Amino acid sequence: MSQTKALKIGLLETGRPPEELQNFADYPTKFERLLRGADDNLSFQRWAVLDDDIPDDVHACDAWLITGSRFGAYEDHSWIEPLMAFIRKTHQANVPLIGICFGHQIIAQALGGKVEKSDKGWGVSVHSYELLDNNDKPKWLESDKDSFDIQCFHQDQVVQLPATADVLASSDFCPYAMLSYGNQALTFQGHPEFSGDYGQALIDVRRDLLGNEVSEAGEKVVRQAIDSATVAKWIVNFIRQR
Repeated sequence: MSQTKALKIGLLETGRPPEELQNFADYPTKFERLLRGADDNLSFQRWAVLDDDIPDDVHACDAWLITGSRFGAYEDHSWIEPLMAFIRKTHQANVPLIGICFGHQIIAQALGGKVEKSDKGWGVSVHSYELLDNNDKPKWLESDKDSFDIQCFHQDQVVQLPATADVLASSDFCPYAMLSYGNQALTFQGHPEFSGDYGQALIDVRRDLLGNEVSEAGEKVVRQAIDSATVAKWIVNFIRQR
């Protein structure tokens, strides 16, 4: 067992699997499994943000993670503005914050960036992201690789960076694929918590939305090897550096 300090991670649930995929775990459970695989000394508490359940205290957990969602960061929902206020409070209080897909986007938007539907269309299945060559590579980013592969499923993208954001990884399809905000926030456009089975199931139930060309291209690579364990380790390292 790990001898490191026990940490409590707050999981902010902003989306749920499609109704047709209720046989799969919900998103907070996916993250619990992913992060426990990297560190067995974590505990979790979830808040159903999409049901207007917003934490009252940014110090209630040692770190926070915002999940993916089918909603857009720019859409008018009752919980969007309160969530962005919570993000800004967390950032100001210097509490570690992790964002995945929608979480990546809403953090950028809350801190001064811009999110919109990309004219590049849908990104689905396994995508590869190049780690940018940086002489000041942070210590928590343990990797001898030049790139990493994870599942993705999105049409929205961050199109304008907040002033405090640094780009850590990129692709031709998604230039701002992995962002850091000092040692306070780390975000990914892709989904390290998604398996190949879930990626295929999403394509199946969203085929009408995606179109045949995007769906068929995604199916060709959806079950290839991914680096979810590596990304999970980066997330835990980022949180534990504090």
